[in-house]
Amino acid sequence: MQLSAVKVVKPEATNFILGQSHFIKSVEDIHEALVGAVPGIKFGLAFCEASGKRLVRRSGTDESLVGMACENATSVGAGHSFFVFLGDGFFPVNVLNTIKAVPEVCRIFCATANPVEVLIAETDQGRGIVGVVDGFAPVGVETAEDVQWRKDLLRTIGYKL
Repeated sequence: MQLSAVKVVKPEATNFILGQSHFIKSVEDIHEALVGAVPGIKFGLAFCEASGKRLVRRSGTDESLVGMACENATSVGAGHSFFVFLGDGFFPVNVLNTIKAVPEVCRIFCATANPVEVLIAETDQGRGIVGVVDGFAPVGVETAEDVQWRKDLLRTIGYKL
């Protein structure tokens, strides 16, 4: 077995979700869940088929995001993994529970705009995701001023009253 890290390639501010599901039906079900959850959502979806033709299956409402999802899914190449890249102004917090509620979805590895490395284990059979490195290590503990900044931010962007 070999371990490696695959960098997710995307613009700095682009949010995405990386998960695992168990069936080709995931492509249509995740697509339907996203457009049903957020009217006008822009996204690209790619799913690594683990048997049969073993293709990267794709869908979405924005061709550039579909392309980004396909490129990253191909680079990771782990069976039954999927990427959802979200357009500007759309965030994981608004669709994460919707995706988790799709019956085929087994797990979510991350939902972020941070730089991410996907940790891959490769055997003679194929590739699997061991985990992710999401962003960077902390450099300290927040101060009272940092707590106030955090609280103000959440209220400014409308996630807290």
